[in-house]
Amino acid sequence: MAVTFSIKQGVAEVFLDHPPVNAPDSGGWRKIADTFTSLGQNEEVRCLILAARGKGFCAGVDIKELAADASRITQVNAGCWAAFAAIHDCPVPVIAACHGYVLGGGVGLAGSCDIILAADDASFGLPEIDRGALGAASHLMRMFPIQKVRKMLFTGEPIAAAEAYRLGALEWIGPRDELMAAAHRISDSIASKSPKAMRLAKECMNDIELLDIKTSYRYEQGFTLELYTSPDSQEARDAFVKKRDARYEDKR
Repeated sequence: MAVTFSIKQGVAEVFLDHPPVNAPDSGGWRKIADTFTSLGQNEEVRCLILAARGKGFCAGVDIKELAADASRITQVNAGCWAAFAAIHDCPVPVIAACHGYVLGGGVGLAGSCDIILAADDASFGLPEIDRGALGAASHLMRMFPIQKVRKMLFTGEPIAAAEAYRLGALEWIGPRDELMAAAHRISDSIASKSPKAMRLAKECMNDIELLDIKTSYRYEQGFTLELYTSPDSQEARDAFVKKRDARYEDKR
């Protein structure tokens, strides 16, 4: 998993660069966590921008890794939890600059950030129901109303950036070639403030947030682990990898 970063005038740009779809394996999620933990401890950094190269922001976890060995779910769960928590707990604000597909774990990454911007080609979704898993609804609930989240989780259907903007999840929407400039307008403003005040402001906002997202997501992961012990979960992964419709047996 390639995670690159650069720092300029107090703003760190972090890019996911893992072709073809930016779907990290279990080790990749850990690398994302380590990157944000390290940058958050760097006194030179006053704000971070999380973006991605390629066709989309992030397609979630590496389904092929799990299709080959379902027992890897515990490592994947741990890696995702660590990555999302590192972004949420980062001592300075983190801005997500999303484009293309933002799916599953991609929602977890974006939903862990303080501010989200998106190119007008972006779409947000939780396809896990069709992959034999659950997850990241905790982070989607930071972005959308609860009924919208439930519909997205139950159907696996994504929503377009325009609808996400209408629902208030996005601070900005526009052409993809203007995405990073829009992110820098906000990050540069944040970086110009008192570093002490900004770190206190971030800590304060995390402490007063009504939903404890890390505890909520850990609880959610328990259901994912339970689902992974079922034949339906393996069938969903096999169908995805083999590009066929899943065939479920009702054994209730």
